[in-house]
Amino acid sequence: MDAITFFLMLLESLIQYVQPVGDVLDEEKHLRMELRAKRLERKRIRLEQQVEQLTLKQSGGAWGDLLCFVLQPWQVWAVTGLLIVLFGLYFSWRKRRDEAEDSSEGDEDHVSDNYLRWLLDECIQWPVQDLKRGCERTIDLMDNYTVYFGHVLSNSFYPVLEQAIGVGSAFEGWSPREQDVVYRVLIPMTPPRGHSFHLELDSAGQRQVRNFRVRVQLECTCTGEQQAEDMLCFLHHPKEELRRNQDPSLLDTLCTGSYLDVQKTARWFYQLVRAIWPALPQSHNWHLVLLPSTRSCQFKVTKREASFRIEMLFGVRRGDSDIFVSSQPGYAGTPSILWPETYDVAEMKFFKHIARQAPPDSLHLRCLQLFSRLQLGTGFSTYTLKTIVMHLLNTIPVSRWRRRYFFRRLRDINGNLRCCLEEKCLKHFIIGNKRLPQEISLPLDIALAQPPNLFQHLAWYPVAHSQAMSEYQDLRRRLANVLLNGF
Repeated sequence: MDAITFFLMLLESLIQYVQPVGDVLDEEKHLRMELRAKRLERKRIRLEQQVEQLTLKQSGGAWGDLLCFVLQPWQVWAVTGLLIVLFGLYFSWRKRRDEAEDSSEGDEDHVSDNYLRWLLDECIQWPVQDLKRGCERTIDLMDNYTVYFGHVLSNSFYPVLEQAIGVGSAFEGWSPREQDVVYRVLIPMTPPRGHSFHLELDSAGQRQVRNFRVRVQLECTCTGEQQAEDMLCFLHHPKEELRRNQDPSLLDTLCTGSYLDVQKTARWFYQLVRAIWPALPQSHNWHLVLLPSTRSCQFKVTKREASFRIEMLFGVRRGDSDIFVSSQPGYAGTPSILWPETYDVAEMKFFKHIARQAPPDSLHLRCLQLFSRLQLGTGFSTYTLKTIVMHLLNTIPVSRWRRRYFFRRLRDINGNLRCCLEEKCLKHFIIGNKRLPQEISLPLDIALAQPPNLFQHLAWYPVAHSQAMSEYQDLRRRLANVLLNGF
């Protein structure tokens, strides 16, 4: 192989390699650098192929020539010198890039004192309600309800209702709505005396959200752990005696066949909430307004101009983990005996974990709030943007979400959304994630599972992918407009 050709190839790749040096402040330059890097990668591959083809074209004695080429001292020293120059230029490029980043941090500090204050405090509309205060009031109300649930249901054969868990955006510290914030709580249910719950995975269909059935089984109370002196055994006492002397079992009240029914349970919750409300201290100053829903219990509590909207979901915990099957709405037409698996509690605990570590001026929730507002009216769901932010929070140190990095983190969110759309892949954050905080407990099958692709439909349907890329450009323009003019 011609040594001169070899050196020219190395020099050409070297010259091309060190070109992308410069300002890293704006996204378009980043995009140009990425495109250039891709072109250089393709060019490197072509150069390697050319070297290989030149080698193959040589005659049988070419290997001897190549060996001589390798062993000739002047050529060895030339290659060594060239490599030294290559590494020197590479580290020089790295140093200039780091200096550019440091300079951008200084620029962001300057912007934070002027433009950023105007943008965050005056132009971008955040939730009108005080989310922290709203969450506290909601939990106070739910705690009072829980006390009365215990009194009313103590000798019944309805599910035992445990303390409510605040879930959803409001309890994570943000809200996609400027007004009408929804405070969502999940109430865990355990089986009453003489009953047990058994979760059965629904195998019909291949959906991203898994659905379960809650099979209710009667247990003997004559002896053993379920033994009770003040009740008759549903399994071993005559049906007539049970009918005369004891309330019906859960199978006869909230079940369809052997399975707990979501809609029947929701109606039962509405009856409880309405009946207990007058006994609560909040009823003296607040007015209860029930709202229609088939798979949860929704209501407003109002006092003059103030109001809070609350949604009570109910579910069954999977073992002792933070994963539940709940009454949350599933796909259209979800049968009333199917309970979707929910990761709301695990996600809420993740945000609480980040909040404990984050500095006081962290803007990670403001970033999520802003993008959740931008996506309204597009095909992107709030959960898509939330998933991208959670992935970034799990990889970027919390110290890098401070006020001075606000624009850089917006760029990261925007860039990650673009990359996920281009690759048609956005992994679920909870399922199969090996880097979750230890305080989040997952069932073994969830911990070991492959994360489902939330963008799988984009790989299946080219039209949907084209539409998503178009909507991304629209979202990007909205972001630019907000940064210039505010909402």
